Amino acid sequence: MAIEPQAFMSTLEKRVCLTAEDKALLKSEADWGKQIAPEMAEHFYAYLGRDEEMNSILTTSEGRMHRLRETFIEWFHEMFTGMDEWGKDYADRRWNIGLVHVRIGIGPQHVVPAMATVIREAGKQAKSDGKSEEIKDALGRICMIDLAFIEQAYVEVSSEAVLRETGWTEGLFRRLIATGANSM
Repeated sequence: MAIEPQAFMSTLEKRVCLTAEDKALLKSEADWGKQIAPEMAEHFYAYLGRDEEMNSILTTSEGRMHRLRETFIEWFHEMFTGMDEWGKDYADRRWNIGLVHVRIGIGPQHVVPAMATVIREAGKQAKSDGKSEEIKDALGRICMIDLAFIEQAYVEVSSEAVLRETGWTEGLFRRLIATGANSM
């Protein structure tokens, strides 16, 4: 069931309609993205920190919040630069970020609204800074791609764990999920 990150990236680009124009626009605003990244990190972690469960995850070890903020700033800026034109390195890094979210327990129920916070706050900052509506839209699309990687990591890790522990085939597992969904 494991995905191939670059193929997944390509599929997601089509699904969210991330265009060459979006990429060019994001690249042209990379300095702005780097400039606002620390403030976006503040909004992101302030949002997450208000939740008791998330706050305990974020502060479980000395220095974790500092490391997470630094990683967030790097991640945010990479959405503008594309690292390698949004290719293999970008896709692999997004996949690894998703796996880290799974490993430390930041679930989709936390990530989705936190990402919405980032998109909203970046949109406000874009407007305040006189940026075009197009940059807000392009940033929203690339954020959705990154969010999909995180969510897919949960699906893949959970599925692989069940298959490994039970010895079931992938086909049986998918049938059981469909049957379970139909009964809800």
